Amino acid sequence: MFTLDTTIDAVQTAKKNFVNTAFANHTTVAEALNGFVDAQTAYTKSAVKAGTDTATKLASEAVKMATEASKFDFAKATESFTKAFQAKK
Repeated sequence: MFTLDTTIDAVQTAKKNFVNTAFANHTTVAEALNGFVDAQTAYTKSAVKAGTDTATKLASEAVKMATEASKFDFAKATESFTKAFQAKK
């Protein structure tokens, strides 16, 4: 199954490579920025997981509701509704 983790890792790796290249002479700055990139990675992965879990749960509940709705006897409901609103002579 496709997950966004590989895409997130690719983007964050590119950021780290840029930081390491741009701040090659300043390792202290590079380490601090790479720590920030690591924090971004952890946050982004947890946010994506929360969103995916929420979407999965909502879809599951929608399927359950649709299944229950399909069990409804519309013919019987129409018959009882029609009888309830018939004009009496």
